[in-house]
Amino acid sequence: MNKPWTLVAALVIMLGIAYFTSTTTLEIVATTTGLLSVWLTAREKIWAWPIGLVNVACFFYMFYEVKLYADMTLQVFFFILSIYGWVIWLTKRNGAEVRPTRRISPRLAGILLVALFAGTGIWGYVLATYTDASIPYPDAFIAMLSLIAQMLLSYKILENWYCWIVVDVLSVGMYLYKDLNMLAFLYVIFLCIAISGLITWKKQQEVATWESAGLD
Repeated sequence: MNKPWTLVAALVIMLGIAYFTSTTTLEIVATTTGLLSVWLTAREKIWAWPIGLVNVACFFYMFYEVKLYADMTLQVFFFILSIYGWVIWLTKRNGAEVRPTRRISPRLAGILLVALFAGTGIWGYVLATYTDASIPYPDAFIAMLSLIAQMLLSYKILENWYCWIVVDVLSVGMYLYKDLNMLAFLYVIFLCIAISGLITWKKQQEVATWESAGLD
């Protein structure tokens, strides 16, 4: 999924699905900007962040319309983290386009795992009790894991891709259930890009490690 033609092919397929499923203009803009943003992220391009901000704004309104309130609230955090990530990626670059990739520490991984389950329980309870959310606990789990993935991405930590892979798989099922067919297809593509991003970031990190150790 790193080649430009793959992005063009995915966009053409999505527009075809949009035509035959009577997808709204908002959903088309949301999915196309989302696809472009994730594709650029996998390629470690800084333009992923401003395009991602447009995507977040579209998703906020779209999730509000279908009563996925956890995902809707999540877009507010995504907006903040996208601005933060934009800044972080431009620091400590040492002459490169973006800062180098890092690995997560065991301590941070443990903290985030506890936060994932605690946050899902609290958020899911609030949605189930005080809103008319359609599927409160699955929605809350996907939202919490997405938030963690976005935070790791903003700090350019490799393990963000593992989180996104799980999010993408679960999201396909949720959006099909909500009859958001184009979004479901988009997350299938996101899954492919996430796997590609993981492989690409790993290779580039290995190259950087070899070069810093004088092994090139």
